[in-house]
Formats: sequence, C-alpha cells, structure tokens
Amino acid sequence: MTQSPSLIHPTALVDTKAELDSTVRVGPYSVIGPHVRIGEGTQVGAHCVIEGHTTIGQHNRIFQFNSLGAIPQDKKYAGEPTELVIGHRNTIREFCTFNLGTVSDQGVTRLGDDNWIMAYVHLAHDCQVGNNTIFANNTQLAGHVVVQDWVILGGFTVVHQFCRIGKHSFTAMNALLFADLPPFVMAQGQPAKARSMNFEGLKRRGFTPERIHAVKLMHKYLYREDLTLEGAMGQILALKLTHPEASADVDDMVDFLKSGNAQRGIVR
Repeated sequence: MTQSPSLIHPTALVDTKAELDSTVRVGPYSVIGPHVRIGEGTQVGAHCVIEGHTTIGQHNRIFQFNSLGAIPQDKKYAGEPTELVIGHRNTIREFCTFNLGTVSDQGVTRLGDDNWIMAYVHLAHDCQVGNNTIFANNTQLAGHVVVQDWVILGGFTVVHQFCRIGKHSFTAMNALLFADLPPFVMAQGQPAKARSMNFEGLKRRGFTPERIHAVKLMHKYLYREDLTLEGAMGQILALKLTHPEASADVDDMVDFLKSGNAQRGIVR
C-alpha cells in the first residue's frame, strides 16, 4: 500500500496488500481488502466495504455505506477470482451494491467512466455498464445486463437478467424491463412499453435537427407501421441514404437489433 496515512482515517481498516494511490482518501470505519486497487484522487466515504478483486480508477467519489466487490448472489459461484472494475470520475451514492463477475460469463462486472449512480443501486454479477449513464435511486440490475452509453434509468427501474439497454435510451420511474430496450427509446410501465424517443436528451447532447429527424423515423418504423422487426431494420438501414449525417445512429440501432436474443425480444 503506497498511501499517505494522513488521508486514511485511523478507524479505517486497509489491508497492507491493497494498492491505493497516495492521493486516495478513506473515511471512518471503511474496510478495504487485500486485492483492491484504487487510483488517483478517488474518495471513499465512511462505512464502506470494498473487497474481492476490485479495481477502481481515478477521481471517483464513493459515498458512505457502499458494498463493492462482494461475491455474486449466484449459487454456482465457487470462489473463483472474478473481478469488479470501476472506471474514472464516477459518483456512487449511498448504499449501492456492486458484485463480482462469474466464470459463466466474462468474469467481470464493469462500470465505465463518468457515471452518476444514485442511492441503493444494485449491479449484479457480470453487468456491463458503459459511460455517462444516470441510474436514479433504487435502480436494480439483475445478472448479465448490458447498459450502453448515455442511458438514463428512472428511480426503481428493475431490469431482468440478460437484458440489454441501448444508447441514449430512457426509462420512467418504476419501469420493469423484461426485454431489450433499443437505443433512443423512452419506456414506461410494468412491463415497460415504448412511449417515444428520448428527443430532449438528444438535444442536450448536441444532436442536430437532421439526426433527431432520423431518430423520429426509426421510431415510426419500429413502433408505428406494424412492420416485422426485419422489415423495420430494412427501412432504418435505408435512412443512411436519405439522412447520411445520421449514419452512425442508424448503425447503432441496427447493430443493437441484429445482436439481440430472439427469445428476449425488444420492448414494444
């Protein structure tokens, strides 16, 4: 441990084998295990437990009463040295639980960069969360969930295992996802249904009117014209010719739809 004792509260228990940058702060009564690595400028609040093979990047702010790196809530787990990896500049509010991965998947649970994680959020084993997401209070992700960049999940959103959530999508409070949520889609309900596209979010992220118009057409083809999924994908692909500035957005949507599980389906 290459850490300045002055930045570690005297009541904290930091294993001598843990690797903490000299600028890491650790609050009162926190416990940090031997296989933990924490990068420059990260702050760990009071009463946190960080264990397992957990790697935390730079300039994260971890508030009090978090449990990071505990073993998976999976009966098949047999003590394998799986991982939790957290990127840079994340805010993790109170009472969150992030579990290690399992060998039945990638062996790692991952949170990317610049995410805003509110209180009581659960990331189960093998979840893969991208960058710039916002998870409101009590968002609950079951195992093997994939969340792409710029997603916003409303409070008390619950996501079934193996679901995928596409870029720039949005859920209302109390949404219950049993199926994949395509990029840009706003969903609400139990089970969740598509209501619109996340137009306000796209405007705030600098999408041009032309790109937003292409997203509106994607919504039309997916949800308004009674097309099969294959038919909708064909119409969406054609947007690359009529709306070339939205080619990357079209690719994001089509790639998401093509890589889905037919049994899981998409939110409709």
